[in-house]
Amino acid sequence: MFPSEKFQFCPQCGAQVPARNPNAPLDCAACGFHFYFNPSVAAAAIALRPDGKALFIRRAKEPAQGKLAIPGGFIDIGETAEQALRREFLEEVNVELTDIRFLCSQPNDYHYREVTYPVLDFFFSAQAKADSVVAALDDVDEFHWLDPASVDLDEIAFPSVRAAIEEFLARRDA
Repeated sequence: MFPSEKFQFCPQCGAQVPARNPNAPLDCAACGFHFYFNPSVAAAAIALRPDGKALFIRRAKEPAQGKLAIPGGFIDIGETAEQALRREFLEEVNVELTDIRFLCSQPNDYHYREVTYPVLDFFFSAQAKADSVVAALDDVDEFHWLDPASVDLDEIAFPSVRAAIEEFLARRDA
């Protein structure tokens, strides 16, 4: 269920709103309130060390518990994608990033506690700062340095991350 489907009443006046397409805005006929349901946004990166291996994590929690992913997470209000990326890397794996470069964006659905959140994921490539001491921290079960080309894409947690890895490899090999 998308978050918009949870809104059966107008949050401004309390009037019942008719069922609608989950992608459509909420329009209250009673008071004229209009609300857009936009995607949440997230940032993640393929962080490389000098030997070309990238930092992958194994997710400690649902959704996709036990699957491989790259570090990243939701962008907070007031943050840029790059600021969120730096914060998430420190929170999840204690890694500082340098040479952050935009890679691509991908739509994603994030299923959490019986709600499917539409998300727009921003992906970057970056360098892991050499003196970072990697650790499995927030929501991370373990970490691995892997050649992105050797990763089994069926082991990757989300379709958006798989697409970003494919984009990264296509650009690297071009």
